[in-house]
Amino acid sequence: MEFNFSGLTPIVALNFFVWVFFMLLYLYQIIFALRGFFQGMIKLPEAKKKHSYAFVIAAHNEEPVIANLVRSILTQEYDGDICCFVVADNCTDSTAKVAREAGAIAWERDDLVRKGKSWALDYAFRRILDEYGDRFEGFFVMDADNIIAPTYVERMNEAFDLGYLVCTSYRNSKNFDSSWVSSAYATWFLREARYLNNVRMMNGTSCAISGSGWLVSLSIVRGMRGWRFHTLTEDIQFSTFCCAHGIQIGYAPAEFFDEQPLTFKASWVQRMRWTKGFYQVLFSYFNNLMHGIFVRHRFASYDMFVTIAPGMLLSLFSLLVNSLYLLLGFLSHGYFATTSDLILCTGSILTTFVSAYCLFFIMGLITTITERKSIHAKKKWRIFTNLFTFPIFMLSYMPMAVIALFKKVEWIPTKHDIAVNFEDVVGNTE
Repeated sequence: MEFNFSGLTPIVALNFFVWVFFMLLYLYQIIFALRGFFQGMIKLPEAKKKHSYAFVIAAHNEEPVIANLVRSILTQEYDGDICCFVVADNCTDSTAKVAREAGAIAWERDDLVRKGKSWALDYAFRRILDEYGDRFEGFFVMDADNIIAPTYVERMNEAFDLGYLVCTSYRNSKNFDSSWVSSAYATWFLREARYLNNVRMMNGTSCAISGSGWLVSLSIVRGMRGWRFHTLTEDIQFSTFCCAHGIQIGYAPAEFFDEQPLTFKASWVQRMRWTKGFYQVLFSYFNNLMHGIFVRHRFASYDMFVTIAPGMLLSLFSLLVNSLYLLLGFLSHGYFATTSDLILCTGSILTTFVSAYCLFFIMGLITTITERKSIHAKKKWRIFTNLFTFPIFMLSYMPMAVIALFKKVEWIPTKHDIAVNFEDVVGNTE
């Protein structure tokens, strides 16, 4: 059996091309990681004005958790005007009653056709504009399971005061050590805050909002007369809309916490919706992003394109081509491919998995090292084991990226029942 590694077979050439293309596509994120690691978290100048804000919360059967969020909002260390609105969206429990008792203004909405967070936001924005006029300069969008740090509004006000019409914040998790799945979620969001949005802010480019914990100005809401983003991932749709229209999203190191799913099944359902939503946004805004990249030469457009275009598809494409090549090679008994070609092909498949696993391991390790003070967990061993399970969690996006292309996905509410306050979370390190 003769090995000829000097020959550039088609499969070797393809694998090399995919590897080079993948590295070039994400090279900027390596540079981001280096800057985020060595320069830490951005510090914003003290705000010159205390702006007025309304918190808007879309809640569906969130009776166990809504009160803690409302209380964390109304006890902020901020002497500006703050008000809290809760939309109890198609609820069958006492969400509205509990929210009112905690101090929020709660509205009950029943619409089984236009249901979900985006429609609840549209309802809330329209009603606030009608009943309160221009009283609030900005609107915070939170999820019912969130809680915010006492200085959250103060830090976000610093970014808003700089003139940003949209701002996002530092997303942490209140149940890091509940399961290997919740730990993986938490790690990803910590990385997103420190090594993506934080560095984007340092570089003067646009950030991206994610889920909750973001702020939008009155001018944008009034201009849209409500909220008009209704895909499966309205947050990414809005981020891409801002990118396409030159609206720069800012970032502030203002900490908030949310609850992560505990089981892989629940995680699969949620992330399948995210992946399908990313495709919806990509197909809808593809021309806008290409125009921003090649005509306006905006780095933010390239960054957003890479963010919403599932990079896992590239790895999966390489894996499928190699697997098909391997199968045909074996079935043809040397006619389609030589033994050495098949060995190279097998090595390429293993390399795809191993290299991806190592990449995510390093990603998780660096995030854990730099954000260790923000990880609140009683089960210290979970922080260590997460380094090895986090890559598995991320690799599960590979089949998901393919299934989401063909599967019909609908919005399904995620159940939240971890009722803790800020002190419970940050004290969860003994």
